[in-house]
Amino acid sequence: MIRKLILAAAENSIQHCKRNIHNTPRVLSDHLFVHRDSPENNSNTKFEFTPENLKRAETIISNYPKGHEAAACLPLLDLAQRQNDNWLPISAMNYVAKLLGMANMRVYEVATFYTMYNRQPVGKYHVQICTTTPCMLGGVGSDVIMETIQKKLKIKPGETTPDNMFTLSEVECLGACVNAPMIQVNDDYYEDLTVEDTNKVFDDLIAGRKPKPGPMSGQNHRFSCEPKGGLTSLTSPPTGPGFGVRSDL
Repeated sequence: MIRKLILAAAENSIQHCKRNIHNTPRVLSDHLFVHRDSPENNSNTKFEFTPENLKRAETIISNYPKGHEAAACLPLLDLAQRQNDNWLPISAMNYVAKLLGMANMRVYEVATFYTMYNRQPVGKYHVQICTTTPCMLGGVGSDVIMETIQKKLKIKPGETTPDNMFTLSEVECLGACVNAPMIQVNDDYYEDLTVEDTNKVFDDLIAGRKPKPGPMSGQNHRFSCEPKGGLTSLTSPPTGPGFGVRSDL
């Protein structure tokens, strides 16, 4: 009888534990890690640096000691991506590996680790919106900006507009937390965004104009990341050499 009670208690405990274990959602995409050949992205797709970029690559490689050329892998992959309409095909990775005397797999490891490398085609303007905590809470919040972008471009994160002009990506912190909410368009940051600012940025891009990057109207068009109410420190001219030092020294 006691043995049955012990077994029953153990079974109840196991069932209770099962009910309280939360599994993380199953990842349904291998986009970041696994390569799948496609007509525009396979090992037979021709890629090589232009003469100008080859000179740039040689200059970059020369910055590193002999025998350590592999240290140039990141900037050369970036150079290849910029040459190839802002995305990095596997043939470009193989080309960089050969140029640096590296195993292809070593270059793949770099390209799949850093999210700055786009391993699938993107639009002319790659729009990255940060939705982590500071951008979610700062200003009008990244949720509002995300909704504005989706309404404007009629695409969702991970999608590209039919005319291949815009690709929208939801990303982790872009390092401009004090200027939240913000987006990155190619190399430019647009910060302190409001709905009106966001619409104006995309109106300009659609019209073929380049909007001025930097802080927008969300913080009264501040110069950089200074407080909205004005400076709270370093408000007077800097003192000269020897300030505060004893006269006998």
